[in-house]
Amino acid sequence: MTNKTGGTAEGNSMGAPQIRVLSIDDVRASLKDGWEDFKAQPGYGLFFGGIYMLGGLLILGFLTRIGSPWMIIPLAIGFPLLGPFVAVGLYEVSRRRRMGEPITAKGVLAQVFYQRERQLGWMAFVVMFIFWIWIYQVRLLFALFLGFKSFSSWDRFAEIVLSTPEGWGFLMVGTVVGAFLATVLFSTTVIALPLLAEREVDFVTAMITSIATVVKNPVPMLGFGLVVGVCTLAALVPVFAGLLLVLPVLGHATWHLYRRATSPA
Repeated sequence: MTNKTGGTAEGNSMGAPQIRVLSIDDVRASLKDGWEDFKAQPGYGLFFGGIYMLGGLLILGFLTRIGSPWMIIPLAIGFPLLGPFVAVGLYEVSRRRRMGEPITAKGVLAQVFYQRERQLGWMAFVVMFIFWIWIYQVRLLFALFLGFKSFSSWDRFAEIVLSTPEGWGFLMVGTVVGAFLATVLFSTTVIALPLLAEREVDFVTAMITSIATVVKNPVPMLGFGLVVGVCTLAALVPVFAGLLLVLPVLGHATWHLYRRATSPA
């Protein structure tokens, strides 16, 4: 039995899945499988990763034009979190490869566009809301610690932040608050996004399942989140070029971790 996007009945399962116990080995295996998926179908990974990279470059150009290049840090960190529809394409490639189904551009893109009619669209609003909280708290902390100064260059901003007590406070408090919000966002979405792409469940159930998975498996799940955060930050350094590789691999790996967390491997 197939659905309108060409997926199998497994890809349209009803109801929330059972949560399994994970180990660090499951995280390692998921990352390895993500890498194998990327190597097997690099064109899709480079395409979807290129969307992120292009978006990051456009943001950088806009911020430079308005004289706020320092804002690229919080925006760049949060930007990769705003693409649940793009991530669906990576999930679909991994799903089809696992099931031995043909992997075609038409089928993969059809699954991406199909999400407009499903609950994943609501998850996009949830992610966007948390992202805007992230940006707001950065602006608030900036005002509290550094006043309403204007930095026309990255060098000037780095000098103030790294060489003054106010700048150190901004970094320390911002890191703690940012880590908390990142943990909330990760816990809410890491299982919810691939779950919504595969099963017919509502987005609230998907979020609850995702959070419950992290609570039941805090060490492996938060360890995976740490890998995601570190790799994403490293990918931003070479003018976003690293996103071409890092985000596709992590997207594929997220799918495999979801499968290990909620279904028999």
